[in-house]
Amino acid sequence: MRIVGGRHRGRPIDAPDGLTVRPTADRTRESMFNILCQGKLAEEGNPLIDAQVLDAFAGTGALGLEALSRGAAKVTFLENLAASLTACRANVKSLGEENTSDVLQADVLRPPPAREACSIILMDPPYNQDLPRPAILALDAAGWIAPAALVVVELMAQESFEVPEGFEELDNRKYGKARLIFLRKL
Repeated sequence: MRIVGGRHRGRPIDAPDGLTVRPTADRTRESMFNILCQGKLAEEGNPLIDAQVLDAFAGTGALGLEALSRGAAKVTFLENLAASLTACRANVKSLGEENTSDVLQADVLRPPPAREACSIILMDPPYNQDLPRPAILALDAAGWIAPAALVVVELMAQESFEVPEGFEELDNRKYGKARLIFLRKL
């Protein structure tokens, strides 16, 4: 795995051994950030520039690190698994992003109160466990999602998803086995 764009482009990202972590594929991650930074969601400019970002179900931190590479001001990584936390912290350190990153051990379904609401939420939960909707609602209730924030969810292509009340779907695309859903908080 590697960072696919921005100032850290081409830099490697490590992942723990085993099957507990399924990092977003480079191609899917590149598509996600192209839509965010250059697609119809970027009509008023790149929303990542100076953004406060939350990487929920962070795993290796690939999504949040990609956001930092492309101009985000700060990323908070929420992850519950010890091996993933270790990998995420190591990746943050190897890219020199310690001053722009907070890595928190937390259950996304029971998140701690937000220190600051985020304008972009990146979410890659375990597939086929019906986690995205309850996670979005839990994060919103804990103050993590700012008004008009963009929420990007990666799901398995055939996985069902119901848009939570208070959010609107902006885009929905399939990339091989994955599907990306882009939402905005109303």
